[in-house]
Amino acid sequence: MTLAPEQKGRPVQGWPFPVAEDWAPAFEAVPRALFLPELVWAHDMATGRSRPVDRGADERGWLAAAAADIPIVTQWDDGEHRGTGPGTVPTSSASMPSLVAAMLAELQVEPGMRVLEQGTGTGWNAALLAHRLGDDAVTTVEIDAAVSARARAALHAAGYRPHVVRGDGALGHPPGAPYDRIIATYGLREFPRPWMEQTRPGGLILAPFGTHYSNADALVRLTVHGEGTASGRFRRPVEFMKMRSQRLRWPQHPAAGGTVTEHTTTATLPAHGRFDPFPFAAGLRLRDVVHAVQPHQDGARTLWLYSLTVPAWAAATFRDGESGHRVRQYGGRRLWEDFERTLTWWRDAGEPGVERLGLTVAPDGWTAWLDDPARTI
Repeated sequence: MTLAPEQKGRPVQGWPFPVAEDWAPAFEAVPRALFLPELVWAHDMATGRSRPVDRGADERGWLAAAAADIPIVTQWDDGEHRGTGPGTVPTSSASMPSLVAAMLAELQVEPGMRVLEQGTGTGWNAALLAHRLGDDAVTTVEIDAAVSARARAALHAAGYRPHVVRGDGALGHPPGAPYDRIIATYGLREFPRPWMEQTRPGGLILAPFGTHYSNADALVRLTVHGEGTASGRFRRPVEFMKMRSQRLRWPQHPAAGGTVTEHTTTATLPAHGRFDPFPFAAGLRLRDVVHAVQPHQDGARTLWLYSLTVPAWAAATFRDGESGHRVRQYGGRRLWEDFERTLTWWRDAGEPGVERLGLTVAPDGWTAWLDDPARTI
């Protein structure tokens, strides 16, 4: 839902960011407002809060939100939410336009190519693709029946008729394969194997990818090599809603009765903000670990680590000015030792951010690497 580096291009009337030259006509012809429902929730990236905007009650405010470079939530709680206030979990949205423009530029499409979009959402992205490539070149898949139906109606009303498929994006869409490009509009924790099989060799897959440790994502662009393999570099930090079948299920805290061990550590805690470099890089090693940072009233911070595979947790409490920090651990895995090895690796590597990291995907899973595919993490 957000974007780091500024993209190159030219101004497009109405948008406060440049758009790549070959995409500018599409952005000029296809307003985002055509694809938004009457009630939306404008999301503030600084505060993380969403506020309702009802077109019937405040058309000027609704139009201003539609034209702003912000993400807009269009569904909460898989459609179970009722009322005008924000729900619990946003489950469908219109991404911030600068990110949409950046991702389409990264996709490197050319006339004559066939594109499979994973996650139709409002339909705006599919309309931009259809404007550029033609209706028959674009297939878009959406798992939510109500979201898919609304997007199809909005696309038709705007004059576009790409292939709108209601189904599970993890399966791809075999009838339209092979595709030259696949673009995902939700975050992944694993790459579905059908995507590799349905992309021609030399084609590209562009998707937000991350781990449960970091929660945030980075945009990765993979080149498909055939035989179910693909590889490529991460492009920039982003944050997206997660693929429904790959959402995090928090582990249950182990029941009382086991042994909790204690010791001290002299390690320092790297910044764990949403787009700080350590959590994303660390997650590529701690892929089956989830974390939470608990702030205390006295300014201390406790880093909690939970295993997703065995009953185990660790907690380390850090106080500024102290050289030793209390660590507690429980269960069949020494999570704190795993964390410290990861921290040492990251610092020895020069504290890399996403721009130095990459991903190789094979039929049996994914492998991350630093600087070069030969330097696996």
